[in-house]
Amino acid sequence: MSQKIIPVIMAGGKGTRLWPLSRSSAPKQFIKVVDDKTLFQETLERVADPALYEAAVVITNQDFRFLVAEQAREVGAALSGILLEPVARNTAAAIAAAAFFLSDRFGEDAVLQLLASDHEIDAGEEYRRSIRIARETALTGKIVTFGITPTEPATGYGYIEGGETLTSGARAVKRFIEKPPLAKAEEMLRDGGFYWNSGIFMCRCDLLLSEMLEFASEVHAAAKGAVEHATLDLDFARLDLDCFGKSPDISIDYAIMEKTEKAAVVPSTFPWSDLGSWDAVWKVGEQDDAGNVVIGNATVINSSNSLVLSRSVHLAVQGLSDVAVIASEDAVYVGRLEDSQEVGKLVKRLAADPSTADLTETHPTSYRPWGGYTSLLSGDRFQVKRLFVLPGKKLSLQRHYHRSEHWVCVRGVAEVTIGDTVTFLRENESLYIPQGEIHRLFNPGKILLEMVEVQTGSYLAEDDIVRVADEFGR
Repeated sequence: MSQKIIPVIMAGGKGTRLWPLSRSSAPKQFIKVVDDKTLFQETLERVADPALYEAAVVITNQDFRFLVAEQAREVGAALSGILLEPVARNTAAAIAAAAFFLSDRFGEDAVLQLLASDHEIDAGEEYRRSIRIARETALTGKIVTFGITPTEPATGYGYIEGGETLTSGARAVKRFIEKPPLAKAEEMLRDGGFYWNSGIFMCRCDLLLSEMLEFASEVHAAAKGAVEHATLDLDFARLDLDCFGKSPDISIDYAIMEKTEKAAVVPSTFPWSDLGSWDAVWKVGEQDDAGNVVIGNATVINSSNSLVLSRSVHLAVQGLSDVAVIASEDAVYVGRLEDSQEVGKLVKRLAADPSTADLTETHPTSYRPWGGYTSLLSGDRFQVKRLFVLPGKKLSLQRHYHRSEHWVCVRGVAEVTIGDTVTFLRENESLYIPQGEIHRLFNPGKILLEMVEVQTGSYLAEDDIVRVADEFGR
């Protein structure tokens, strides 16, 4: 059997290009955009074939650690490890740390595949063919990237120019090209031999680290020290802050790929999108006869070539063309599809205004290792939330100094601790937790527990929590 590949999934980004659905605390890899699974979960399923892959390693940050573990559990994906970046240092440091980590686990000659967690890919036979060619090429001593055959003169992607054809069917990399203006993109499409840079890589760990040592020695040293001094926390490995923080903030493209003579590209025709804009979401969505992609609560008439998506209110769209109308629980975005690459500028404007900054940072639904909550309503001295607790999970034993809480069970069975008293709460039953009283919520059942929580008091922010005991080490 051919050598297995260890997938390394990058899942730490906090991009907001799909605002208002994506936020800093809930970026696009962890939200359901088109399908009933998140992009991160779809990535896990693409690398689930045990004949081809070892269990994946995920690189993420502190804020997403439990989200990664829970979403992997939901799709039954085993993981070889979860590496936590203490600070953001771009892709070069992250992949170098992963290479050191995998060398210890699987040997220096292990083949890794670096994947983004937020791409939309059709993992059919063409994808598997490209993976097999990439593995064969990587084993000959190449750092392999995947070049997607362009279907249009896209200006939002970087490009790769292919050189001589190798015996494996891959091509040597002649050069990398930054995101081009439209005229240049059209010229490359006419000339042929140019590919979209997919950001997917494959190589042996020892080759990656030797090239990193030659071309980016500071990154190499920082990643090596970060792994050697990493600490274990539950199922996570925390990379050392002092070491990792010394790495330059640089991408793998700039650090190695544009300098090495060992770069190769696999020309690939499998459908691929980085879903970097609402325009990209519209292109991969299921279009009706008028070219509309309608997702969620929406009615659309006399409109064409538009994306209409709602996660909350019912959207009614009439007489529009070439637009994106996106509704989350607390915000609505309306813009032309052709301008959707510019959403980032709008988000920066919102973030700069204190009255709207929260709309770019926090999502109404927040996830925790035990489940999560959705903010439903807030006002002066009160707040209403929907709590959802996974089977067998419990919140920390805690108290609040500035608020009291009313809990109503709407689904499942809750075990509630208040002081020294333990009570079972069933559907349509409620309890009151006085201000300052120690309490805990636990789901002893086999189905999701849902509660309505009404908070009242002078201060209702999440930092008014004093944890007495917590199984998640917070």
